[in-house]
Amino acid sequence: MEKKNVQRETLGKILNYIKKYRLIVLCSLILAAVTVTLTLYIPILTGNAVDMIVGKGQVDLPGVLAILKKIGIVMVVTAVAQWVMNTCNNYITYHVIRDIREDVFRKLQILPLKYLDTQSYGSIVSRVIADVDTFADGLLMGFTQLFTGVLTIFGTLGFMLVTNVPITLVVVCITPVSFLVAKFIATKTFVMFKEQSETRAEQTALVEEMVGNQKIVKTFSREEQVKEQFAEINQRLQKCSLNATFFSSLTNPATRFVNSLVYAGVGIFGAFVAIRGGISVGRLSCFLSYANHYTKPFNEISGVITELQNAIVCAARIFDLIEQEPQTPDAEDARVLTDAQGNVELSHVYFQYVPDKKLIQDFNLSVKPGQRVAIVGPTGCGKTTVINLLMRFYDVNEGAICVDGTDIRAMTRGSLRTNYGMVLQETWLKSGTIRDNIRMGKPEATEEEVLAAAQAAHAHSFIKRLPKGYDTIITEDGDGLSQGQKQLLCIARVMLCLPPMLILDEATSSIDTRTELKIQNAFAKMMEGRTSFIVAHRLSTIQEADVILVMKDGNIIEQGDHESLLAQNGFYANLYNSQFAVS
Repeated sequence: MEKKNVQRETLGKILNYIKKYRLIVLCSLILAAVTVTLTLYIPILTGNAVDMIVGKGQVDLPGVLAILKKIGIVMVVTAVAQWVMNTCNNYITYHVIRDIREDVFRKLQILPLKYLDTQSYGSIVSRVIADVDTFADGLLMGFTQLFTGVLTIFGTLGFMLVTNVPITLVVVCITPVSFLVAKFIATKTFVMFKEQSETRAEQTALVEEMVGNQKIVKTFSREEQVKEQFAEINQRLQKCSLNATFFSSLTNPATRFVNSLVYAGVGIFGAFVAIRGGISVGRLSCFLSYANHYTKPFNEISGVITELQNAIVCAARIFDLIEQEPQTPDAEDARVLTDAQGNVELSHVYFQYVPDKKLIQDFNLSVKPGQRVAIVGPTGCGKTTVINLLMRFYDVNEGAICVDGTDIRAMTRGSLRTNYGMVLQETWLKSGTIRDNIRMGKPEATEEEVLAAAQAAHAHSFIKRLPKGYDTIITEDGDGLSQGQKQLLCIARVMLCLPPMLILDEATSSIDTRTELKIQNAFAKMMEGRTSFIVAHRLSTIQEADVILVMKDGNIIEQGDHESLLAQNGFYANLYNSQFAVS
C-alpha cells in the first residue's frame, strides 16, 4: 500500500510538471491518433488489393496500382506525422527535465546547511545527474510508445469490431493474460529498481569521495581497503541490477508468447470462418495484420511499464530532495543591512547541532566597531560554530545575535553576509580564470582593482609566473597551485571587496612563515576600522588583537588582551607557553 501511494504521489508530481506543456501534449496526442489511424488504414487497403487478385481471371491490376498509390501517400503522411509527434515528445521530455533540474539546483541553494552536512555529496550529485537522466529516458519512452500503444490497441479493436465481431471476441478473451503477466512483473521490479538506484548512489558517493581525496588514500596506504569497499558495493549493484534486469526482461518474451496465442487463435478461427464464407481472404489477411498491430503495443507497453518503474523510483528520489524543508526564509519586512558599523552583540546564545549534545551555552559577547576579536581554544570547543552563527549559516536555538542593534534574523541573509569578508582554512575555488576567482565577490571590479587586491594579498608575483597570468584557467580543486597559493587567492578575493566586518578562520595556516608576515601586515591594514573575528591555533598571529576569547566546551572561560591573559596564568597562558616553550 505504501509503495502504491508513493507511485501515485510521484506520478501526480510528474503530471504537475507536464501540465505546463499541455498544448504540446495535446498536439502530440492528436498526431498519435493520426499516425495510428493511418497505420491501421493500410491493412484495409492491403486487404482490398488481395481481394482484387485472389480469384482466377479476377486480377484487377489498375485497381491494385491505384491502391498502391494510396498506400504510398498514406505512408508518407504517417511518417511526417510520426516525425512531428516525436519532436513534440522530445520537446516535452527535455523541457520537463530542464525544469526539474532547475528546481533541484534552486533547492540546493536554499537548503539549510544542517541537511547538506548530514548527506553524502555523491548521493546528492547522483540524484541531480544520474537519477534525472534515468527519469528522462523513462519519460521519453512513455511519451513515445505509451500514447501510440494505447491508441493502437483501441483503434485496432474498433477496426476489428467493424470487420468481424466473433473473431474480435477471440482476441479480447486472450488479451487479459498480457495484463496479468505485465502487472506481476511490474510489481516485482519496482522494489528491485529502488534498491538499484540507492546502491548506485552509494557507489557514486564512494567514487567521488575517493577521487577527491586520492592523496589521503595513498598517504595512508588505503588503496586495497578502498578497492575492497568498492568491490563490495559494486557486487551489490551487480546483483540488484541483474535481478531487476532479469525480471524486467521476462516481460517481453512473456507478452510475446501471449501475442502468439492471439495470432494463432485469429488464424485458426478466421480460417474456419473464411471456409464457411463468413469473411473474404483479403479481409482475413487484414484481420491477421490487425492481430499483430493489436498485440505489438502490449510488448511495447510492458517494456515501457518496466522503464517507468525505474523512472518513478528515480523521480521519487528527486522529489524527495526538492521537497526537503528549506531554510527559514527572510521575513517580508527583513531589513537590508547596508554600510554596517560593525557593532556585534551576542546575548545569552544557546546552540547545539544535535538535540542531545550541548555545545554553545549562554554565550555573551559585545564587540565594538573596529575591534579585533580573536577566538582561541582546543579543537571542538565551538570556535567555528561561533563563526557559523555570526554568518547565519545556522540560527541560534536561544538568545540573539545583533549587528548594529538589529537581530540578524530580522535582516536578509544576503545583506548580512555581504557585510562580512570571510577567509577560511579550507580554500574554495571555482572553475574559471584566476581573475574570475578574485572577482567572485565583486564581478564589476576593474582590472586595476583586481591587480591591487592581488598585490595586497601577495598573490600577484606567483600569478604572473603562471602560463597565462590572470587568464590562467584552473579547476575547482586548483590543480597546479599549492595550498598556500590557493589561500592567497581567497585572501585576494576578500581584499577586493573590503567589507566592514571580517572573519579570518585560520586564514594563514597554509602559508609559509615569510609570506605570513607579509599577509599579517596586509591584514593589519585591512582590519583598520573594521570589526574583525580571528580564529587561530597559532597564538603568535593574534597577539595584537583587542580582545582574546578563550573558549572551552562552548563557553568563554577567559577574556582579555594578550598581556592580561598571560598575567592571569590560566588556560590561555598554558596554551601560549606550550607553543613557545624552550626545550
